[in-house]
Amino acid sequence: MSRLNDDVVIPNNPRTASSRSVTKDKDQKKKASQKAKVVNVDVFIPSVVSVGNLAKLLNVRLDVLRRKMIKIGMEAEASYDHILTSEYASLLAMEFNRNPVVNDEAAFDIYSPAPHPDPSTLSERPPVVTIMGHVDHGKTTLLDTLRSTAVAKGEAGGITQHIGAFSVPVPVSGNSSEPTRTITFLDTPGHAAFSAMRARGASVTDVVVLVVAADDGIMPQTREVIDLVKNSKVGLVVAINKVDKPGVDVSKVEHALLAEGVQLEAFGGDVPVVHVSGLTGQGLDQLVETISVLAEMQDLRAEREGTLQGYVLESKVAKGLGPVGTVLVLRGCLKPGQHLICGLASAKVRVMTDSNGKPVKAAYPGMAVTVSGWKELPNAGDEVLTGSEADVKKALANRIRKAEMEASLADLEAINEQRRSERESREAEEETERKTEAEGPKELRLIIKGDVSGSVEAVKGAIEGIGNDIAKVKVVSTGVGDVAESDVLRAKTAGGAIIAFNVKVPRPVESQAQSQQVPILASSVIYKLIDDVTKRVIDLLPPVIEKRVTGEATVLALFDIHLKGKKTTQVGGCRVSNGVVARNKLARVVRNGQVIHEGRLDTLKHLKNDVMEISKGNECGLNLADFNDLRVGDVIEMYEEVQLPGTL
Repeated sequence: MSRLNDDVVIPNNPRTASSRSVTKDKDQKKKASQKAKVVNVDVFIPSVVSVGNLAKLLNVRLDVLRRKMIKIGMEAEASYDHILTSEYASLLAMEFNRNPVVNDEAAFDIYSPAPHPDPSTLSERPPVVTIMGHVDHGKTTLLDTLRSTAVAKGEAGGITQHIGAFSVPVPVSGNSSEPTRTITFLDTPGHAAFSAMRARGASVTDVVVLVVAADDGIMPQTREVIDLVKNSKVGLVVAINKVDKPGVDVSKVEHALLAEGVQLEAFGGDVPVVHVSGLTGQGLDQLVETISVLAEMQDLRAEREGTLQGYVLESKVAKGLGPVGTVLVLRGCLKPGQHLICGLASAKVRVMTDSNGKPVKAAYPGMAVTVSGWKELPNAGDEVLTGSEADVKKALANRIRKAEMEASLADLEAINEQRRSERESREAEEETERKTEAEGPKELRLIIKGDVSGSVEAVKGAIEGIGNDIAKVKVVSTGVGDVAESDVLRAKTAGGAIIAFNVKVPRPVESQAQSQQVPILASSVIYKLIDDVTKRVIDLLPPVIEKRVTGEATVLALFDIHLKGKKTTQVGGCRVSNGVVARNKLARVVRNGQVIHEGRLDTLKHLKNDVMEISKGNECGLNLADFNDLRVGDVIEMYEEVQLPGTL
């Protein structure tokens, strides 16, 4: 078989490489030591594998793999479902700096099913509609009116901090034989810290409802949603909320949306606009009708039987049930008793409940259900697949081994990098090394505990950006559930604090934290946590020394005073022009706009009497310690140093 190209490099024998390196001169050796050593990862390749599954094995995007195949002359084989032999797959793996190992057992995994060849023959599925928009623009209240519950009252500060999934029956247009139709609504958070959760909601949705408050207009998260929709193939409906408020200008909001690139129907575009009020229910019928028509135009279909494919929207530890996850089914059927795999977690489905807590016997495409029976907590955003018990166990073992291998490789590269840095630092001077260590940034070490994995991820992303080159935040560990004694011990060892986001801190744990002097920052609103962490990072910054001038005196004449031992000292005859000249303050001499000396006063006299201070308009004689070069016209400034907290 011919080689794909001439750039495929066979790894050298390390003994041979080390023996050759001895013969290099010192300059080449120094240059080589500056480059971090790249360690290739082992990847297990099955005997036959499709292009799409190979991309998942190599952990690269499918379009990246296809571009590489086209570049090396495999354009005919670059389709998603083309089957490659292990030889071709191994050479492609080497192109991505992987060490291919052909092993069917170790390479086994469960993959999502291939797309159906003729989707028009499949059954219709309910559309997934995501409500998006800026914080406090009325998204939850809007859904609240649709499903007649009071979720908004349960949110901390009226801010959605989870992804909620709800199925709502709505009437369909007259050309359909069904009297009602189910639409699955996803309510995503609008706060800036939850951008990852909003992106996850956009990746599984069919229609996005962008909620814009008529009294607030375009805000940062509104622009973020617009960018998400532009980069995806989902339908968009704009709902201008709070139109019942007096004095609002809806046309101003519409023109602002047009300026952001949203082509509204009112201006000849294809994006429908609906004026609604979440409080009064105004325009909600029109909104539901618009969503239904847009969903029908998309002709959404999926398999109601066969291999399951879905995504975890949210996960948490529920009392009495253990780890549970909200699963949105995209293809296939989810039933109790099935064996699931999701990332590095597995489950045998025990109980499935809908958004109202009622048990569900079967979940079909477009439905979101809460699944219990997980052995570990699944990560939000991971793909959920099903298989036999033996296949799930085998695939899970391979995934865990692969994750451990990648983690150990990352640790190995970090160790190599650290040792290389140590060698370079030993070559430097000892004084420079001490200076470098002293200038290292201070760290506020934190342990984050939250009620659900998505919120923990959002809190981590929000606080990791706090800080600068002098002081920064370092997240030691994260977890889901109430704060435990082990968290306190870990925080004590790390010398850090604990963040408890929307979880309880048991009384014994709180007492232990107080005795161990471990601070616990507990809150159910992310704003407060960000403010608390910011204050603690500011406390790590060195204080800013500010010099405040308290008085000024101008030198009018100079006198030489004879001391014992034929010594003379210079005394300046001055007039106080501003403030107060006090003996206990610091002084500096300003000549022609330049500070030429800083120190303290040695003597301060008024007439022949020693005084502690002289006020404005009076004359005095003064002498500075360790300075004997005053001139007529010099300005003596008295000042005090004030310590101010640092700023980020």
